[in-house]
This record gives sequence, structure tokens and C-alpha cells, in this order.
Amino acid sequence: MQIEETGLPGLKVLTPARFGDARGFFSESWNRRRMQEAGIDLDFVQDNHSLSREAGTLRGLHFQAPPHAQDKLVRCGRGALFDVAVDIRKGSPSCGNWFGIELSAENGRQLLVPKGFLHGFITRVPDTEVVYKCTDYYAPDCDGAVAWDSCGIDWDFGGTPVLSEKDAAAPALADFDSPFTWEG
Repeated sequence: MQIEETGLPGLKVLTPARFGDARGFFSESWNRRRMQEAGIDLDFVQDNHSLSREAGTLRGLHFQAPPHAQDKLVRCGRGALFDVAVDIRKGSPSCGNWFGIELSAENGRQLLVPKGFLHGFITRVPDTEVVYKCTDYYAPDCDGAVAWDSCGIDWDFGGTPVLSEKDAAAPALADFDSPFTWEG
């Protein structure tokens, strides 16, 4: 497993090794023991899987507030997407900064998004599937969103994204009071 730092504390890109032959490939997307040896000690309790039918579907920017904040390990099972995380931890040296990376079924990359980050993505091709692990269970009363176009993100998309009603009505980052604090 290749682990890369992103420049935003705690946010990492993980690229599992792939072993291929004429049939396809095998890849170990998560191994708790190996991750602990690399200093990543997370207890995932829920796996989520989403399908976006249209290219240009934008989901986010989402977070789950304490006491049910979530670390997420995000990967693309089919298709391709641009995955983004924004640091919203008050006092963090990178608060307000974002990082984006293409995740695809072909490249096998994963984004490890820690608590205190907004998370979202835009699909690049039709029928894109996103699979992600979470360290806490979904709690509707802790669910939140920030407007996708209020954080200075270059989504590299020229059209009008397909949004949910929730995402279209999300407040701007400038009007948002983050429930997260940097713990250095």
C-alpha cells in the first residue's frame, strides 16, 4: 500500500497494490494491521455505496458533526470522479484549504478523509459508483452540508452540476460555523 500525504494534516491518499493477470486484478483495499503499522488506526463500522447515473453529478460538500463525526476511506468502484476534501477545523493551519484528486476504478486510489473535513465529489462519467468506509454510524441529527461552490474549489467542470435539494440549499462556507476544532 502506497500512502501519500496531501499537505492537509491527516488527509492522505492510499493506493493499494494491484496484482493482475489475464482475468483482471486483485487488490487489498484495507488491512487494519498494515494500516496500524503505518500509523493509521481506525475502526470502521459502516460501509456505504452510491451510484450516480449522470456525469456531472455533484454530491457534497458533506460532514457529520460530533459526537458522530466520521473518518472516511473513499474509493471508486466503477467509473471516475473528482473527490474533494476541505479542512474546516477551527485553528488548523490548513483551515479553509481544499484538496482534490481523481479516483477511478482504473487507478485504484483511495482518499482517507479525517473528521473535521467537508467531503464531496463530482462524477466524470455516467454510472459512477463510490464505495466508502466510515468510523461512525450515520446520525441524521449530525448530518450537515456546505455549498459546493463556496470554498474556491476548481471542480474542472464547465456545465451545471446535478445536485440534490439538500446540496442546492446548503449554506456558504462564509456563513458556516464549524463544529470542529484543530487538536494539533
